[in-house]
Order: sequence, then C-alpha cells, then structure tokens
Amino acid sequence: MIACLAETTGTDALSYCHRQMLATSEGCRILAEKPRISSSTVDFSALKRLPAGTLGKIYYDFLEVNNVSPDSRTMVKFVQDTELAYVMQRYRETHDIYHAILLMPTTMLGEVSVKWIEALQLRLPMCLNGAIFGAFRLRPRQRKLYLDHYLPWAINTGIKAKFLLGIYFEERWEQPLVDFHRELNIVPLISMENTYNDM
Repeated sequence: MIACLAETTGTDALSYCHRQMLATSEGCRILAEKPRISSSTVDFSALKRLPAGTLGKIYYDFLEVNNVSPDSRTMVKFVQDTELAYVMQRYRETHDIYHAILLMPTTMLGEVSVKWIEALQLRLPMCLNGAIFGAFRLRPRQRKLYLDHYLPWAINTGIKAKFLLGIYFEERWEQPLVDFHRELNIVPLISMENTYNDM
C-alpha cells in the first residue's frame, strides 16, 4: 500500500527528479543505460573484497549487518510513463545505498533522518509523510537525539548535498567514502565506527 501510494501521488516529484538527473552527465547516463541494483546485476562478492571505507564495501557491510537485500524492492506498477517509472524504481533500489553512505542504520531514528533527506531532495510526498509521521514513533531518548542532532543534520544535508538520485553508484564502488562525502558536500553526523550502533 505504501508503494502504491508513492507511485500514485508522486508524478510531479518524479518529473522533478527526472529533470534533475538530466541536468548532469552522470544522471543522463543513468537514464540512458537504466542500470538495476539486485543480486543478479551487482557482484556482491566483489564488493565484499573491496577495501574498508570504500562505497562498495560500506554498502555490502550495511546489507549484511542489517540483513536486508536489494531484491526485496517491489517493481513499479502504477506509473505509466516509462521514464518516470524507472526514476521511481531507481529510487527504491538506491534507498539502502543512501542509508549506507549517510552512515544511518535502519533504526527508526536512522530511517526518519534518511526520509527527511529524501523528502528535501526528491520532493516525493511519501518521503515527507514518512519523515513527519515516523518521528512520532521515536522513544523519548531517540526524540531528543532527533531534535537536537539528527533533524538539523538531515535538513542541512538534504538542502546542501548534491542530488543523490543522479549518482551512478555502480561506477563508484571503489571510491573512498571520505572523498565521496567531500565531492557531494555531505558532512556525516556519526563516524563509521559508530555507524550501526542502535541509537
């Protein structure tokens, strides 16, 4: 139902995302080549062997630690325009990569923070709703961390970082995360050593 809601309420936002991707050579290549992220298209054994601190290794570790798979993302069904349908599919398949490169765990606190960044960058109503209403589910200690640290960081990152959906992650697996952060104008909130601690 959430996936259906995202598809049926996000046409304007998907058009905006499509224009943002067309504005860069990297985004244009994604739209032209339409890469997919799944266990059949990404060599995860190769990602596992990459040096610590690279995008690919951090993504692999994120999937392992959180026991999630890129194959769990549902296919887009209710977006008629094929280009916009791909944009939505790309967002779904890169969502876990956002968590990994932003060093945000899959806790409610981490999820709400990522949703704020997605809401500001992608303008999808589903992301904004998740950011706002997800915060109500935070426990008191999490809520204080959220208001004092995570929310200001997420808003600043969503506004100042380069457009994440236009990043060809498959071409960047070997890039050190520190270089990626510098290039994308991302200042991490927590260190890699504390990435997966349950806040």
